Amino acid sequence: MFGRSDQNNPRGPQPIGPGNIQPHQQPPQSQIATPTGRADPFSSAQVMGTSVIGTDLTILGDKITIISQNRLQIDGDIRGDVNGRQVVIGEDGSVIGTVSAEVIEVRGGVRGAIRAATVTLHPTAQVDGEITHQTLAISEGAQFDGRVRRAKDANELKPVLDPGAFQRVEAVQRTG
Repeated sequence: MFGRSDQNNPRGPQPIGPGNIQPHQQPPQSQIATPTGRADPFSSAQVMGTSVIGTDLTILGDKITIISQNRLQIDGDIRGDVNGRQVVIGEDGSVIGTVSAEVIEVRGGVRGAIRAATVTLHPTAQVDGEITHQTLAISEGAQFDGRVRRAKDANELKPVLDPGAFQRVEAVQRTG
């Protein structure tokens, strides 16, 4: 990876490394080193920009839950649950499972429950399941088969974004 070249620097671009990070540049939080000098691969994910599940990616599994702390763009296929602040299911994307977020936009397919304060089904959307919402917009051309329910309390729509909450539930299920 190379940094920008300074016009007065005849050597051209310089590699970016720990010794030459400019004062205004900070390494991403996920790359901060542990006492051993390496990034901790088991630490919590950091809030970043947009995460993308591309068209070439399919995620399958039993009891899979994907958690995004920010915006998640799904262009591939997921067979599991998705939780995030903002989830956008692209035209080529699909989810079979529960999608829970503060804001959900569907351009592709969902088979399962959708739970969000704000839900938008675009003209290319194909949804089969239950939608629980505070605000719902369905564009002309969107296909929807299922039930719609407006939540009485906005708190019931808050997505679970703490991975520890899922680990605690799994531990209780194993012991009980």
